[in-house]
Amino acid sequence: MSIGYLALVLHAHLPFVRHPESDYVLEEEWLFEAITETYIPLLQMFEGLRRDGVGFKLTMSLTPPLVSMLLDPLLQERYDKHLAQLEELAEREIERNAYSGHMRYLAEHYAQEFHAIRKSWEGYDRNLVKAFKKFADSNNLEIITCGATHGYLPLMKMYPQAVWAQIKVAYDHYTETFGRPPNGIWLPECAYYNGLERMLADVGLRYFLTDGHGILYGRPRPRFGTYTPIFTSTGVAAFGRDHESSQQVWSSEVGYPGAPEYREFYRDLGWDAEYEYIKPYVMPNGQRKNVGIKYHKITGRGLGLGDKQLYDPHWAREKAAEHAGNFVFNRERQVEHLYNIMQRKPIILSPYDAELFGHWWYEGPWFLDYLFRKTWFDQSVYEMIHLADYLKAHPTQQVCNPAQSSWGYKGFHEYWLNETNAWIYPHLHKAAERMIEISRHEAADELEKRALNQAARELLLAQSSDWAFIMRSGTMVPYAVRRTRSHLMRFQKLYDEVKQGKIDSGWLEKVEAIDNIFPSLNYKVYRPL
Repeated sequence: MSIGYLALVLHAHLPFVRHPESDYVLEEEWLFEAITETYIPLLQMFEGLRRDGVGFKLTMSLTPPLVSMLLDPLLQERYDKHLAQLEELAEREIERNAYSGHMRYLAEHYAQEFHAIRKSWEGYDRNLVKAFKKFADSNNLEIITCGATHGYLPLMKMYPQAVWAQIKVAYDHYTETFGRPPNGIWLPECAYYNGLERMLADVGLRYFLTDGHGILYGRPRPRFGTYTPIFTSTGVAAFGRDHESSQQVWSSEVGYPGAPEYREFYRDLGWDAEYEYIKPYVMPNGQRKNVGIKYHKITGRGLGLGDKQLYDPHWAREKAAEHAGNFVFNRERQVEHLYNIMQRKPIILSPYDAELFGHWWYEGPWFLDYLFRKTWFDQSVYEMIHLADYLKAHPTQQVCNPAQSSWGYKGFHEYWLNETNAWIYPHLHKAAERMIEISRHEAADELEKRALNQAARELLLAQSSDWAFIMRSGTMVPYAVRRTRSHLMRFQKLYDEVKQGKIDSGWLEKVEAIDNIFPSLNYKVYRPL
């Protein structure tokens, strides 16, 4: 008989990056890398757990931009070519390292891995959304939604219709995709502000996730901290992130991914190999890039990339098993301690970015596999649970008002509003104001309706929190700036044309083909509430 719960939640999200107007855009590889290194390895793990009779429970958000990209035929075709290049390079690496035992071993490891990825990709008919849905249908997976384009909601609250559009469009897109409405939402960046729960309730959502301090600083103070959810005044539940279990995986100082046995992310064959050899596998203009084959391990703190030792998947897998065992042990002790204090079953909420597992932390899917197996076979202190199932089993909770919060730097909004990105918000706010204005129009004909719908798409895409995040992080900044400006300029052109009654149908058709997210979107979602 268990005395507590563990709710593991993975946030699978990427910004909408799709460029049919160009033969090659580096940023499209964000999706391709995530498919190869995270999404398919997770699905392979699920298949293995089901095969072996392990009753696992996992919650995942699949955000609307990610779902849209995974279902897009153009991106599926481009991923096919990307994977074929990886397979070809791995085979060449086996030949190149024929007389270097350890390097050949690693090249063969990658060749086998890419072959397995190909088999899964084709076995799922190139439709990973359908593959994830299969595990949702078996109740192993609970899939939740997010904001329509991962807009940072607290920085939109002066225009409630813009917040409503982010929530309502996401809710409808999920329902259309999965054939049923979502129970919960991963608030973009776990960012909450007071009053948001009213919109979540109005759209039909039952719960949301927030950072731990959003619960701990709630009023009145929650009796059990983050170890039970709270109900807002609307009846929507809020679950708070557990700091202890999060730190063990996230922390760059004490977290598991920093172990010396694990693969070094920052040293890649695309930069190590002789130029003429690697040239066919880097960017078309000849610039080097990461190709996804990495031969070295972290080795030790403070070492330069040139001092890293060769990686060994066998020992890395052993370390992943050890870390999974440690995680299970710590959760057992944590649950026992909390149960003795609370005299009721605590729930430990452990949310992470899905791309941590596989992409950033290569051994992450192995860790999860061992975690599920050890939880199922080796202990009985806690059970894994979906958040919706927890609410069904425990329908009575304390009523509180959560505190404004996010899971970003310093816990509030600073990472998305600072000297690097503050310039975008006056433009986003003006565009939101104008979208609300033109949403009152009754389209005179089909062409004007299409223009109004496309204006709504452009605003949603401009609002993605990813662009402000990238500007602050300092990587790929020109791309984030370009995307923000291009969506705002397209919006402004559409706004002007609607106001003037002169719509350029040829240009509109081109923009619809490029920014084709949310084909069922209705611009009236922006009408005053």
